[in-house]
Amino acid sequence: MNADFPVILDACVLANQQVTDLLLRLAETPRLYVPKWSAQILNETDRTLLNVLKWPEPLVPYRREQLMTHFPDACVEDHEPIEACLKNDPKDRHVLAAAIRSRCEVIVTFNLKDFPAEALKDWNVEALHPSKFLANLYSLNGGLVVQRLNQIGANLKRTVPEVLNGLSEFVPAFALQVANDLGIDL
Repeated sequence: MNADFPVILDACVLANQQVTDLLLRLAETPRLYVPKWSAQILNETDRTLLNVLKWPEPLVPYRREQLMTHFPDACVEDHEPIEACLKNDPKDRHVLAAAIRSRCEVIVTFNLKDFPAEALKDWNVEALHPSKFLANLYSLNGGLVVQRLNQIGANLKRTVPEVLNGLSEFVPAFALQVANDLGIDL
């Protein structure tokens, strides 16, 4: 199954390496969705990685370069003029504007409070927690999701239960659903 629906990934999601690893693997061929972001989202991600998560400075531009290399069509441009008419949290209007410009119906974010349904409904956009979004992808193609979890485990020299346990801190409903289906106790 190859899906072509675009989805905006917010900076708070992109800054979470464990969640991003799985999300981006699910956007590789055969993909379950098409990731989108803007330069402003990437700038926020970079600042979070450097200033909050204390990543070594050389890794941040390298990671950004890798994102752009592997997903060259992900960056949304010319969304700024839309921001003025939006009603969600002012600091995240650029995210909704990017979603509108790229015709995304979903914004994946940990900051659901910044995207109230009332502010999104006129634009036919929905904000989803990464746990809910991943659960939706799992319901579309559970086999592919488990395959990608196995790839992550192999790369990290961890078992799938260990990968799910790590994910359970950030996307608990998703991790629990997969663990239950696989007969794994978390």
